[in-house]
Amino acid sequence: MAVPQDSNETPYLLPPNSKDWEEQSIPDFIYGQKELILEGIQWPRTAPSLLDRIARSRFDSVLCSAWRQRMELGLFRYCLGKLQTQTLPGPVGFVAQLNVERGVQRRRPQNIQSVKQAFDPEQFNFNKIRPGEVLFRLLRKPDLPGAVQQEDIYVMINVSPLEWGHVLLVPAPTRGLPQRLLPAALRAGIEAVLLSSHPGFRVGFNSLGGLASVNHLHLHGYYLAHRLPVEGAPSEPLDPGGHLHLLQALPAPGFLFYTSGRGPDLEALVGRVCRATDYLTDHEIAHNLFVTRGAPPGKTSPSSALTGVRVILWARKSNFGVKEGDAFNVALCELAGHLPIKTSQDFGTLTEAAALALIQDCLLPPAQAEEIQATLVDLIAKDEQ
Repeated sequence: MAVPQDSNETPYLLPPNSKDWEEQSIPDFIYGQKELILEGIQWPRTAPSLLDRIARSRFDSVLCSAWRQRMELGLFRYCLGKLQTQTLPGPVGFVAQLNVERGVQRRRPQNIQSVKQAFDPEQFNFNKIRPGEVLFRLLRKPDLPGAVQQEDIYVMINVSPLEWGHVLLVPAPTRGLPQRLLPAALRAGIEAVLLSSHPGFRVGFNSLGGLASVNHLHLHGYYLAHRLPVEGAPSEPLDPGGHLHLLQALPAPGFLFYTSGRGPDLEALVGRVCRATDYLTDHEIAHNLFVTRGAPPGKTSPSSALTGVRVILWARKSNFGVKEGDAFNVALCELAGHLPIKTSQDFGTLTEAAALALIQDCLLPPAQAEEIQATLVDLIAKDEQ
């Protein structure tokens, strides 16, 4: 994903001498509501390579140029080249990518015992990263009446990237917040998706027990130049107001929230999602969340227009470790249909049925899933009264 460098990107680049990195202040990326792109973002009708011709937003240009420079400077654990990619045969449309280096070189997960585990400053956290790993601070101008003042969001490289432009969105790192989703973090994640003109820039969150490897509040953001099943999967409403839907299609059923607007509509969605994740966290239920441009709820199709933002929430079994022998680990991107594969052998032999079996092994028993669904419907209904 080549991005031309211009003078507007220069403040986000590191000086040539690494000794100067620590002294360089973190630049601010300040944006207003008018930069949130709500319409006109679509996948090319023909070859995915046409994505390279899409005009980049200011956000894309800054993020990609700064990220690329850090790759060239060797700040990542490995050099990410073009990943071997295939769509698995079958109705789901899994996008599988071979990423051997991430499987081998990513940081070992911390010792997590609870979805509600407190932040431990002695463990690795994002206050301990090297100078130069932070790209910029994401700051929103409060340019609408009643707009919520956005907390400082630090955008930093993920040193073990899944894909091009893989970053972490970390709210106020020095506060030492545990990995529990907060409205400020989710709001920033959704707005990051809307700041990008690339239809494949997605954001996600893994809870503790949902394969978060660091207990310090963060979201993931990355580019993937492929459609995913969840963008247009059909759904059915669960509440009379149509605020909560059930995404029934494979690879896994999930709760769907949707907005096509900014301001009050987006704030209402953030509130509903965080009330749902608060309930799950308080009841020790692991979960994953995925934010993507997508079609409105209802009877849609994989080729439906990307008219708004879908936020999909999955409650799942807790997993406080990594299964080394599996082809992939089930977290936010796998539940959405993107499968980073660890070995060449698995990449060559993985079938849709085998992928579905790994994912469904992480899902809750039907009775517990139905109980959670009923509770979330009640939560949303009370909120609207």
